[in-house]
Order: sequence, then C-alpha cells, then structure tokens
Amino acid sequence: MQLQLLDWTIIASVLVSSVLVSLAVGRKAASSAQEFFLSGRSMPWWLLGASMVATTFSTDTPNLVADITRTKGVAGNWVWWAFLITGMATAFFFARGWRRSGVATDIEYYEIRYSGKPAAFLRIFRAVYLGLIFNVLIMASVTLAAIKLGTILVGASPLEIVIVAGSVTLLFSILGGLKGVLITDLMLFVLAMTGSIAAAYFAVSMPQVGGISALFEHPQVAGKSSILPSLSDPDAYIPLLLIPLLVQWWSVWYPGSEPGGGGYVAQRMLAAKDENNAMGAVVFFNFAHYALRPWPWILVALASMIVFPDLDSLRAAFPDIDPSVVGNDLAYPAMLTFVPSGWLGVILASLLAAYMSTMSTSLNLGSSYFTNDVYMRFVNPKAKPAQLVTIGRVAMAITMVAAGFLALQLESALQSFNILLSIGAGTGLLFLLRWYWDRINAWSEISAMIISFVTSLALQLGNFPNLLDWEKLLISVGVTTAGWIIVTLITPRDDPDTLVGFYNKVQPRGPGWEWTKAQPSATRERNRSAHTLHLSLACMVLGCTAVYSTMFAIGHALKSANQMAFIASAVAVISGGVCYRIWAQTFRN
Repeated sequence: MQLQLLDWTIIASVLVSSVLVSLAVGRKAASSAQEFFLSGRSMPWWLLGASMVATTFSTDTPNLVADITRTKGVAGNWVWWAFLITGMATAFFFARGWRRSGVATDIEYYEIRYSGKPAAFLRIFRAVYLGLIFNVLIMASVTLAAIKLGTILVGASPLEIVIVAGSVTLLFSILGGLKGVLITDLMLFVLAMTGSIAAAYFAVSMPQVGGISALFEHPQVAGKSSILPSLSDPDAYIPLLLIPLLVQWWSVWYPGSEPGGGGYVAQRMLAAKDENNAMGAVVFFNFAHYALRPWPWILVALASMIVFPDLDSLRAAFPDIDPSVVGNDLAYPAMLTFVPSGWLGVILASLLAAYMSTMSTSLNLGSSYFTNDVYMRFVNPKAKPAQLVTIGRVAMAITMVAAGFLALQLESALQSFNILLSIGAGTGLLFLLRWYWDRINAWSEISAMIISFVTSLALQLGNFPNLLDWEKLLISVGVTTAGWIIVTLITPRDDPDTLVGFYNKVQPRGPGWEWTKAQPSATRERNRSAHTLHLSLACMVLGCTAVYSTMFAIGHALKSANQMAFIASAVAVISGGVCYRIWAQTFRN
C-alpha cells in the first residue's frame, strides 16, 4: 500500500503544528522547573482532562483492545473497564488532597507523608523504579505499536520507525515542557477521535462485513459481541467480570489507573489551578476514556474477525512481516490497509498524534522524577532553574533511547499489559489507605513492593499448572496485603511532627487520623462539609453508573437495541445529574 501526497501532507501538518506549539510556549516553559513540569499550577480542568484522555489514547491501545476483543470477546475489555472505579475514587476521594499537598511530583509525597531515612530511600527508589523501569516499559509498548503500524502501513523497518518517531517526539517534548504537552494534547485528542471513528466506519463498510447490522449478525462475531460475559459460565464471568470489578480495581497498581492517583494523573491534578479543577479534570478524563472512546476500536476489532479470522490469515496477508510479531493485536493496523487515500492520512496522523501524546507525557513525567526526586533532592539541592530544566531534558533523551531498545524486544501490547498487572498486584489497597490511616509508614510501602514482586515472580516462573491467572492474582493480592499490614503493625509509627505537618496541609478525612488529630499542633478541619466520606462514596458510585450506562447505551444503539439504549441513556442522565448536584453543593463550596 502506498501513501499518497495528500496523506503525507496531513501527517506533516500534524508534526509541524505540534512543534510550532512547543516553540510558542518553550521560552516560558524553560524559565523554571515548576513551569516545565507543572505549567505554573494554573491549568483549567477541561485542558487537563483532555490531556489525560489524549495520553491514554496511546498508539498501542487500539492494538490491545483488538487483541482482547478477538481472543476474549467484547466482554474481555472489563479487564480495563473496571479501572473506572479506581478513577472515580481518585476524583472524589483523593484529588483535593493531591492539590493541597503542594508537592511537585507524586514521588515527593513520600517525604511529606513519611519520615526518616526509610522515606528518603522510598523516594529515590520509586523515582528510579517508576521513572525508569516502568516508564520505559510503557513507552516501549507504545513504540512497539508504532512499529507494527509503520511496518504495515508505511513499509519502514522497526529500527527506522524507532529512530524517526522517537526523534520527533523527543524534540517536541524537550521544547515545550508540560504546557506544550497540554495544549497539543487537546488538538491531538480531537484528531485521534476523528481518526478512530473514521477507521471504524471504513472497517464496518467493507464488502466482507456488509454494514453494522451484518457485523453483529455474522457467525464469527455473534458469540463475542456481548458487553457482559455469560453469567452461566464461571470460566467466563469470574475472570472477565467478577475479579476486575471486585478485586482488581482496588488491589492492582497500573500506570494511569493507580489506586489513589499517581503518575501523570497526579501530575495533572498538581498542575490544576485549584482543588475543584483537579477534581473536574479527573471526572472528565474518566467519562471520555471509558464512555466515549472504546466503541470505535471495538468495531474495528470485530470487523477484523471477519476479514482476518485467525493468525494464519494475518500472516498470509502480510508475508513480509516477521512472523514472531504477528499476533491478534496486529489486526487493528491490518484493517487500516483498506482505508482510502486522504482518510488514511487522517487516521495515520491520529495514530501518530496518539503516539506523540503518550510518549511526551511519559517523557515529561519520568524526567520530573529524575530532576525533582533524584537530582535536586539528593545530588544538587541548590541547583538553579536553568540547570534543572537541562537535567530534565537530558533525562528525556536517555529514557527515549532505553524505550526504543526495549520496544525492539517485545512482541505484543497485551504482553506488556499483563507484566504490569502482575508486578503491581496487592499494592493498591495501601495506596488508598495511606490517605486515611496514619499508622501506615514507609516500611509498609517498602514491604508491599518487595512482597508483591517476589510473589508475582514466584507465581509466574514457578510450576503451577493447575492455577489460573485470576487465581494467581488473588494469591498475590492476599499474600501482599497480609504482608504489608503485618509490617505496618509491627513497625514504629512515623514521627509525630511529620504526621501533623501532613495532616495540617492535606486535611485527610476519616477516623484513621484520630491519633494525629489529638496532637497539640494539629489544626482543626477547615471545611467539615467537604470531609463527608459518604457523599464522596455516593458521587463515586453515581459517577461510575453514569459512565457505564453511557457505554452500554452506545453499545446497544450500535446493535439497534433501541429500547435498551434508551433505558441506559436515562440511567446515565439521572445518575450523572444527581452526582453533579451533590458535587456542586458539597465539594465546590
């Protein structure tokens, strides 16, 4: 397949526009580390929310959804849809606390919440662990998707794609800082949505598919098009629905869906101009991420099951592709080969936009860890603003090179997703409770990381042929949770001055801070109406109901099940309206 001049023009315009935006804000971004990494803490909710959506609209996400849908059906996507609960909990329980904390990164949190050398160790370890190891793994997965797209649609080699795409994104990231990322993310999100909808339209319109009605009636698709797994089959509903909804969302640490908030979500909340904008950004992100975006990807994946029913058909269609990288995730880029010129340029530009958005956010976040939590904290506390920006840019370059190298070793997006899920199993509850229980200390987190890693490694490498993946997850969660709770109870409480300082600044809620509140230097709560846990829980449940109902409404409408679509829409409007009313009367005062 050959790209035409129009396609290349559209792609080039996206690249040029992104660089121009970065150049426009580059001078101010380079004025200080706070401007470069947090945009001066002055950003509105809608821009921050759009940026988070654009960041999660990664090049590898459609491939991941295609892999899941082809192998486990539409219902298999509950493995990531369940993280909506995590996101809504972050919005209504933790967003205000993050913004009040005043930290520059979520890693800095450790030394305002915990005390002593364990807290300092935890800060530098997590900075390297998340900023380098996990960040590189995420970026490598995104780059792998770009490789698969590029080899099919452009005909470039994996190394050429890594060098060209990485260099352009690195330049864009170095120039504009976070503000450049946020502004271009808004443009890139609109383009990415346009491209994904266009891809779905052309996929469904293919002669082999025959339109939207024929798609859902096709024998290859009918058995995998249900939003919910079969409730009469425990082998389906336990791993696909019950485990994600009852266990995974609160127990597993996953980038972008960290229990309690973290990573780029925390960075956006910290960049908000106030607490309410921090909350609004997370709510908007979760609505767009889970309700609006999945269906175009799913439609392409379902259509691919007709056009390319198995891996052999994919290998036959693309004989020049290395057989080792031909997996179900390749079906999404394979379907794009049928898109006509012009629209193909739009879709490729949208996927390039998705790549740039995710990678630039990861580069900025990872370099902020190295700059703020390693270099300025432990190497050169008196570093000048210009030095810090330079260090951040150097860290970006190193991270990009490492991610490109690893991308050449991976085989699929689902492989990376499963690695991240397994390593973080069991740590999630700690990240939730550390805001509500003053007894938790740095040793709690250190032990949770060690136990989770060792347990997951043992379960993955050990010979346990009778254990299913979800059973391994439950074991890992149980062992890790029990382990860090025991460590918490047998280790000393943190220094009272540290706990009181954190309490006075953040004003955490709940009965778990009674010991700290009893200290003479603890201040009284500033706004008791904003500290009602039951209203936060109500908003969280209503928010999840609104988003899931919207998702169901769209799915039923696509299947022409109009009555069910109407009922789901009504539930979404009512629950969303009640949620907003509680929020407006309680949290926005």
